[in-house]
Amino acid sequence: MIATPTSRNSLWRTIRPIGAAALHGIAFVDRKLIAIDTIKGHLLEIDLANDNTTIINPHATAEFIDATGIALWEDTLWLTRENTVYCCQLGDFKLQEFVSLPHPANGVAVWQNTVYVTCQKMGDILIFDRQTKRQITQFYAPGVGVENITVRDEELWVCDTTEQSVYCLERATGNIKFSVLTPFAFPTGLAFYRDQAGETLYVAYADEEAYIRDNPNAEPSHELTYRDRTFVHPLDYHYNPTEHFALSNGYLLEMIYTEEIAPLEDVSALQQVEWRIALPAETDRQKVKHIEPVGLPFTEEVVEGQRVAVFKFDSLQPSERHIFGWKALVEVRGIKYRLIPRDVENLPDLSPEFQARYLVDDDELAMDQLVVRRAAKEAVGTETNLLRKVYKIRNYVYDELSYGIKPHIDTPDVVLDRGIGSCGEYVGVLLALLRLNGIACRTIGRYKCPAYAEQQGVPLQPDFNHVWLEFYVPGLDKWLPMESNPDDVGENGPYPSRFFMGLAWYHIEIGKGISFETVTSKGLPLEEISLGDIAINHIRFTIVKELLPE
Repeated sequence: MIATPTSRNSLWRTIRPIGAAALHGIAFVDRKLIAIDTIKGHLLEIDLANDNTTIINPHATAEFIDATGIALWEDTLWLTRENTVYCCQLGDFKLQEFVSLPHPANGVAVWQNTVYVTCQKMGDILIFDRQTKRQITQFYAPGVGVENITVRDEELWVCDTTEQSVYCLERATGNIKFSVLTPFAFPTGLAFYRDQAGETLYVAYADEEAYIRDNPNAEPSHELTYRDRTFVHPLDYHYNPTEHFALSNGYLLEMIYTEEIAPLEDVSALQQVEWRIALPAETDRQKVKHIEPVGLPFTEEVVEGQRVAVFKFDSLQPSERHIFGWKALVEVRGIKYRLIPRDVENLPDLSPEFQARYLVDDDELAMDQLVVRRAAKEAVGTETNLLRKVYKIRNYVYDELSYGIKPHIDTPDVVLDRGIGSCGEYVGVLLALLRLNGIACRTIGRYKCPAYAEQQGVPLQPDFNHVWLEFYVPGLDKWLPMESNPDDVGENGPYPSRFFMGLAWYHIEIGKGISFETVTSKGLPLEEISLGDIAINHIRFTIVKELLPE
């Protein structure tokens, strides 16, 4: 029996079934969580309150190995395995073939006399009549990865492993109502839990994690290896149709950014120094709760609508040492904007102010170079719709570039010739091609919190800084985010769209359209000395807690 929770919040926890290797499809029956372990073939009954785990098909596990989706309708269990959809009586486990597909069947859901089956290879959701086994129709799958599915009343809910997303579709038409980013990667199954207090959407995840193993037979004894990682976590979501976005799970983060004055070699004394560092922004998904100085006090300025901390020094001598910066407490959530090409037809022209600020080469974008201008033309072809143009430019850049870390950022013409770019170089190419096509855009970002949502209260250091961009939709007066390179996950696509008009909870928005950090001496920018020559930055994140649903 599942323990009765004392409050709704007591169910808001990560469920880690004992002995599970890779959970895929999940379902609920009589307030019990049922899940399939695709590696072991175990059909599990899991206690939501304490992770207690029972194998309910102990004599039929072999038949359930490689099963990837399950559904329950009345007393019948449905599952997908390889190319076939099966059904059986719950407790009997004698599988009966329902239908076979030409490609692997990934997920299954059942609602009355209708059976829904996802198939990545076909790129569709197939709909069958439960009595006749005939296919009624099919819908386009919303993402590009392996998908699982469940039904809630008049809605289909689909999770996609590659897209790191959950989609809400109209059950009658297959049209997407909205989508949300999941707080963890590789979602593999989903189901709604209902009780007297309401309902909660649970999502299963399955992948591998790297860890350091202490091997006494090796020298050195510590070695890198991998282990299965699978769990179930509730998904919080809030859809705002008026503003065209949906929010998902949120976290309270503490971010510390500091500079340590430590010159690489003796430099001349600097007089009347003003050191500016941008502060976290207020956005639809990010709320700044508190900011305080670290090491030295600062004053605050507003630059183009962005908050900036200003540290002032009468002089900086070569022998001086300081640590200074800021600490911010920030609430962050996943966000996914939902706009379709029809929403951006017949847009007004950009204002002269926006044209002067966001359509110009103000950051060594090589917009006058032939290779860049040719790429801008090739990327969009004859397309005129703003949203389709942005999407085509993104995919063109992904086709032309592969990701690689560089010690410095080259201009877009050099990057396009080379075919390899860092995140900053991806951004430069995207900015150039968008602006040459009349699309206002600007940079954003700087850092991402390490995406370890379960490691709360532990200091975390990001390995690199990170940059992405925003593009502007006139008429709607909206800046929409677009990642630089993380969705470029394969050669020649199809590319996921998880971060096209979307950001995960671990993106920290700092300094929209302005420089993250600048130093002036006597009112003039430093020209012959880079920041890296005189200071070392220290960045630390702490995930304080997950935000409970409102």
